[in-house]
Amino acid sequence: MIDDELIINGFCSFDEHITKEYFYGYCRKAYDIFDHKYQLSNKTGLDFYSLAHEYYISLLIHEFKPLLDRPRGMKLSTWMINGFRFVVLDALKAYNKEFAQLSDSSADDVLEYIRSTDYEEGMMQQVVDAASMHYKNDHVMQEIVRLVLFEGYPQKDVAEMIHLTPAAVNQRYKKMMDEFITPYVVENYSEGLYQGALYEFEAREVEMDYAPAPLCGIKARFSIGGLAKTSADMVHTRITPDEITALKANEIFVFGSNLRGYHAGGAAYVARMKFGAVMGNGDGIQGQSYAIPTMQGGVETIKPYVDKFLDYAGEHPDKDFLVTRIGCGIAGFSPSEIAPLFRKALHMHNVWLPADFIDILSN
Repeated sequence: MIDDELIINGFCSFDEHITKEYFYGYCRKAYDIFDHKYQLSNKTGLDFYSLAHEYYISLLIHEFKPLLDRPRGMKLSTWMINGFRFVVLDALKAYNKEFAQLSDSSADDVLEYIRSTDYEEGMMQQVVDAASMHYKNDHVMQEIVRLVLFEGYPQKDVAEMIHLTPAAVNQRYKKMMDEFITPYVVENYSEGLYQGALYEFEAREVEMDYAPAPLCGIKARFSIGGLAKTSADMVHTRITPDEITALKANEIFVFGSNLRGYHAGGAAYVARMKFGAVMGNGDGIQGQSYAIPTMQGGVETIKPYVDKFLDYAGEHPDKDFLVTRIGCGIAGFSPSEIAPLFRKALHMHNVWLPADFIDILSN
């Protein structure tokens, strides 16, 4: 354990090792505390990375002043857990507001969808099992799940069965639909239910005829103009250099950003200072750089932006795109989490990848 002031200095200097160990470490402790209290992990958009990244961006915008100005004698971990609490409360307000709009008619739509669709065999059983587990300590709610959701009894009949008033059953039913069923169905089956209106992300895996074996063992670094070939079938491997200080006229620096476009550290800072990245622009081409947002949630929230980038690169074959280790610095992800998003790039002649991404994709 190092001194709190050294930790804050590490945050301010964008030291990725200190950021990963201490910022995300303290946020993980805070998340576990508030997850127990508010069941965050069961709510769409309130996963660990979504909230931790939101907290980080908030601190970044204020140049970490909230941490620098903490009361004398207050431990940094305690102060950060308290700060994380406000992020959680704000996110819960937004979540409740969003799903309040879904609560009545949309709850009926969700139930009808579960009962009628052939989208995936066993959907009803899966939803019921998940809800029963969620309410494992609430016998009455489990009965409502079984009788109303699974067996389809009218609420007034269920009220007689479990000796509650119809109003009490209705109140619990609405709570169940708002609190768990609707978010669960939206998150797991949203493509069929809302046709992407609520969540504009691609859930499909990229299908491709890819045989990884020829690339195994290729670990060498090459200069920007370098090209590696296997003796067996001359597979071209383009590897992004560890450090890029200049670009050729046709080269684009691809970096990890945040949606607010606050390019203050790591590769984003390099992109802003050297390659035309614009403060306030967190997505897409800008100058000789291309921003891919990585700090808005989990890996699944990054995939749509990577897919968008790969489409852009495919539409501009005259440009060479040098992909840095996006998401693997202060965003807190590992190469094994990010690299699979770029599998399609292995067959693109103008997209360069970090060596460790290629190593992962080759195994």
